[in-house]
Amino acid sequence: MALLENDVAVVTGGSSGIGRNICETFASEGASIVVADIREEPRSGGTPTHELVAAEYGVDATFVECDVSEKADLESAAEAAEDLGGLDVWVNNAGIFRGEEFTEVTEDELDQMLDINVKGTYFGAQVAIEAMVENGGGSLINLSSVAGLEGSGDFVSYCTSKGGVRLMTYSLADKYGPEGVRVNAIHPGVIETEMVTDDVPIIGGEGEEAFRQQVPLRRFGVPQDIGSAALFLASDMSSYVNGESLVVDGGQTNT
Repeated sequence: MALLENDVAVVTGGSSGIGRNICETFASEGASIVVADIREEPRSGGTPTHELVAAEYGVDATFVECDVSEKADLESAAEAAEDLGGLDVWVNNAGIFRGEEFTEVTEDELDQMLDINVKGTYFGAQVAIEAMVENGGGSLINLSSVAGLEGSGDFVSYCTSKGGVRLMTYSLADKYGPEGVRVNAIHPGVIETEMVTDDVPIIGGEGEEAFRQQVPLRRFGVPQDIGSAALFLASDMSSYVNGESLVVDGGQTNT
């Protein structure tokens, strides 16, 4: 039997990058998929994720237009999961990333960072846990970052937001473990997506090789590295894993 046979998963930010790969990985293991995103097509173009996984893996899949800073949109994603048979796995993946000069950050810029990365995760968790408790349990996975473990002067707002996600994860694991809901966080390092090629050009920028040399494996991550970690946390392979931070960064943080 596939690892997620008969499960239903919601992935926020599932149209592109890491979220798209998580959707593909889950679908390859039998899960029905709700792609919750502000855009239907991937940032780089191509077939929408829900259409791709339905065609490739024969699973039920749907798209819900979702701005994670709006709780009503998150509720719509949860309702779509119920229509597919009931929510089992929810991945809070949607997020934004940018560099900054700390003293020049505006209130609107900080609000945007916190609204998407923290508020979106908070209320995504809220609607997910409500459904999971009613259904008898589930797995909630929050995408934090190595920036949620270590500070960086170039990314103060981002580190603040991802540190919040880390402690939110631990708190929810404590509160809802007795209800059968496991809550864990993934902390990616530099992963080859538009976030680090376009939004903040770590890859392709003049400092690329210096960043690579900081990673003991001497390579950047790819979305499949995170998809595989998410599959572990979503499946029964991690049935006794709760309130944990899974760091996927090639060894950079702890060396």
